[in-house]
Amino acid sequence: MLYLAQVRKNDFLDQHQLRLLARQEADNLWAIIPEEAFILLGKGKIMSENLLVLVELSPTGDIEKIEDATNWILHLVQSYLTIGITPEFLQHEAERAEHWRQSLTLQNQDLARRSLELEARREQIQALEESLKRDKNGYTQEES
Repeated sequence: MLYLAQVRKNDFLDQHQLRLLARQEADNLWAIIPEEAFILLGKGKIMSENLLVLVELSPTGDIEKIEDATNWILHLVQSYLTIGITPEFLQHEAERAEHWRQSLTLQNQDLARRSLELEARREQIQALEESLKRDKNGYTQEES
């Protein structure tokens, strides 16, 4: 699993560790890790303190790969922040989509109601036609 982490120095153990900040849930979905979670890098592994890295962990929690997150962060900035996609913009778009969905639901309900009304009127007209046919046949038989 892929994580965004920050390199920290553990003074007590005199070695560097990674503080896990977020984890990738899906391709474009990340979850913040609210509690402090650390992984020791081991003695001899020296990295710049406060460096942001992408770290891939095995299912057992072993570090499989570490890379500098600079290019990844720049890609996020270029893809989303240079065109004005902000949390407020996304919230506004989500609200617009919800209003659109509600409007379509109301339109669908209105169409269904109209369809039922038309079906009821069609049945009334058929019943009236049958009644007129019976009355006409009855009138014709009385004349004979």
